[in-house]
Amino acid sequence: MAHLPAPRGAIRAEWVTIPLQAGGGASVSGDSGAAMPAWWARPAEGEPRGVVLVLPEVFGVNAWVRSVADRLAGEGYAALAISTFWRTAPDLDLAYDAEGLALGREHRDQVTADQLLADVAAAAAWLQQRHGPQPLGCVGFCFGGHLALIAATLPCFAATGNFYGARVASVRPGGGPPSLELVPAIPGRLWCFCGGADPLMPPEEVSAIEAALTAANDGLPAQETGGRHRLIVAPGAGHGYLCEARADFNPEGARQGWAAMLKLFAESLFDEQAAG
Repeated sequence: MAHLPAPRGAIRAEWVTIPLQAGGGASVSGDSGAAMPAWWARPAEGEPRGVVLVLPEVFGVNAWVRSVADRLAGEGYAALAISTFWRTAPDLDLAYDAEGLALGREHRDQVTADQLLADVAAAAAWLQQRHGPQPLGCVGFCFGGHLALIAATLPCFAATGNFYGARVASVRPGGGPPSLELVPAIPGRLWCFCGGADPLMPPEEVSAIEAALTAANDGLPAQETGGRHRLIVAPGAGHGYLCEARADFNPEGARQGWAAMLKLFAESLFDEQAAG
């Protein structure tokens, strides 16, 4: 399989703006009245089977990130890809090259965990205003994967996929203890994905992630052990292996990662009544 699947069902997709006051004041000081750009994709007809928030790489809400939301919509989900760099570059859309990476990292280094949580809370409120107070899913890639782990601490998220979110064992955006220390506070399910040959996630970091997830699983009911929090390693894959536009795209790893993510969301978010 050379590529991830195209949307299977008819979809609608468009740019929208999310007010930072959505849901009653989910904003950071100084952001009152601001709006966050986002790509909004959903099935063309009927209610979605679930709702998912998408957090982008350092390259912004570019064509590939939008395609992820579109593919999720084709699977029956409503998907909202938010611009996590809206404060410094609301229209960030970078190519997968050295120049794009350098510029994206400049904006990445200006994001804080507190800002991210405010943005995600506003986006979650916007989604739940449209689809009711149902549990949400979240998926993020690269820096967005790191942010997804932080977002997973919010009670609205039932399932989170963190794809190759590097540095979670060593830093937290904006400062503070490493983001990995937040795992015990995650109420839903967290599945972390990484490539077995990812130079940005050395073996010691992968081991630390595995240890944190295993510790968080201890004491869970037998049916949840090994399932609530999970590490999935794609053998031989590098960084960014799910993305066809990146040099490290790994077709088999991408196929398996995408299928596992859909399994996570189907098990955690699927509403049989909504599906009819």
